[in-house]
Amino acid sequence: MENNVVNNGQKQNLSSFEAAMEKISSLITRQRRGEKPPIANKLEIMSLYLKVIYAELFSKNFDGACNYNPGFGLILGLEEGINRLNIIHVAGTKGKGSTCIFCEAILRECGFRTGVFTSPHLIDVRERFRIDGMDISEDKFLQYFWECWNQLEENTSEKLSMPPLFLFLTILAFKIFISEQVDAAIIEVGLGGKEDSTNVIKKPTVCGITSLGMDHTEILGDTLGQIASHKAGIFKPKVPAFTVPQPPEAMDVILERAKELMVPLEVTEPLDCKQIKGLKLGLSGDHQFYNAALAVSLCRCWLQKTGNWEKKYQNQFQDSNLPDEFMRGLSTAHFSGRAQIVYASTSNSHCSEIVSKNCGELIFYLDGAHSPESMEACAKWFSNAVEIPSESSFEVQKADGSSENGHILHKGNTLGQYEKSFKRILLFNCLDVRNPHILLPRLVNTCASSGIHFSRALFVPNMSKYSKVVSGASVISSDLHGIDLSWQFNLQRIWEKITHGKEITVPIEKDFKIDSKEIVPPPEFLNDNASSGDHSHNCFASSAVIPSLPLTIKWLQDCVKEHPSTRLQVTMT
Repeated sequence: MENNVVNNGQKQNLSSFEAAMEKISSLITRQRRGEKPPIANKLEIMSLYLKVIYAELFSKNFDGACNYNPGFGLILGLEEGINRLNIIHVAGTKGKGSTCIFCEAILRECGFRTGVFTSPHLIDVRERFRIDGMDISEDKFLQYFWECWNQLEENTSEKLSMPPLFLFLTILAFKIFISEQVDAAIIEVGLGGKEDSTNVIKKPTVCGITSLGMDHTEILGDTLGQIASHKAGIFKPKVPAFTVPQPPEAMDVILERAKELMVPLEVTEPLDCKQIKGLKLGLSGDHQFYNAALAVSLCRCWLQKTGNWEKKYQNQFQDSNLPDEFMRGLSTAHFSGRAQIVYASTSNSHCSEIVSKNCGELIFYLDGAHSPESMEACAKWFSNAVEIPSESSFEVQKADGSSENGHILHKGNTLGQYEKSFKRILLFNCLDVRNPHILLPRLVNTCASSGIHFSRALFVPNMSKYSKVVSGASVISSDLHGIDLSWQFNLQRIWEKITHGKEITVPIEKDFKIDSKEIVPPPEFLNDNASSGDHSHNCFASSAVIPSLPLTIKWLQDCVKEHPSTRLQVTMT
């Protein structure tokens, strides 16, 4: 069977990432906000898919001892294979991904091989699958993808079609981690918990629930209690679990579920500076102290349950003290696009070349916030990050530091006294299953409470689309003619309403031509004395729509080159 899988993969052009992306994209089921998931009995169906995959996988890994039996013969082998992953299962509303990354970094520092499955990805689908702290390589991804795809495709029937996107990616994650023989698999729940595809896990080593809030209410319920019930659905009988402080309504439900299943449940308090001896966490933001504390508890429990804690530390560390490996993990954890600061080159380059701190004129503050709570956390992080530190070579010219129009003027006090005008720009997009009427005000108001204001907002479609999965190597089309930007214009209208209290009534041109100079705002758009807007460029006093991310990056680079006295601080979320 192994040879057949390889041959079939070759027929699909194993070297082509684009072919794989087309296949994955075919699994997307378009779902609008408020609609229920298209599949009932998801976990039962998930088990059927897994039978198909692990029939081949276990026949290779266990010398034929576990042969495929469409009835139930494979289930024992399947459960054993997943159990061998020593899974840390993490649910929650915000902080799931960060907690998983902290766990990964800690366990890697302890000498273990890790696999991490998170969602969503920002640019490349491979971001969802990490092996030993790195996105899975293209070669390995293609190998496991085509094996998985062909096995499922060959066994489809009227009763069992190809799985939807997230189910497929979850199956692929299990296949990758078992094949790669990781010591620990850290699995982030996709949505909810109780009915999530990842909840096919029967015997995790330990479970965690991060901070809860109101999100996906059309599926999980419109109260914190209902949402908590879904999240606590990942609890398994007598398997230890940890959570962070929660609102009373949510905590009551979590405690009750733990009691029903005889789950040893502990509530972790945020780390304090004494515990980490003043070290800076690898992931920025005050909220990360909760995620880091949860990760510490999960990893300590994982080491204890797997028999490794006593081997490594012989119980020499008390609860208030952290091993050096934990400290290093917390300080080196890295999650691209989450509270990440990138200093951009101002050369005529593609956005992928934004790689180093070689220029301070264009700075990007990246975060993947997509819920009201995470948007607030993002806003707090950004507001703190753009504040001028006391040891800065600049001094604020205005004593009160006000920046109602998003501009701050700084005067140099070092060699070659010079002035810099700081302008804060929001580069925003969210999928249409999200509610921008909630997200944008939360972002704006949280920043404003810290005295941080945006001078301009740019609305740009994602490179990673909801209707198609792309990779980092995907060729971004330069044909912008007829591109659908209706959602971006909707976001712009909401922004103008928030910032100016009035509706946009001017018709906006939605048909772009690649050679047209009107697809980006004019350079003077960033000027303090800009007019109320040049509607032919789809821009208004404080906002504009630009049809692609690479085009936006280039436009920002060009603006900085044309105005060397300007420093742009761009937050992207």
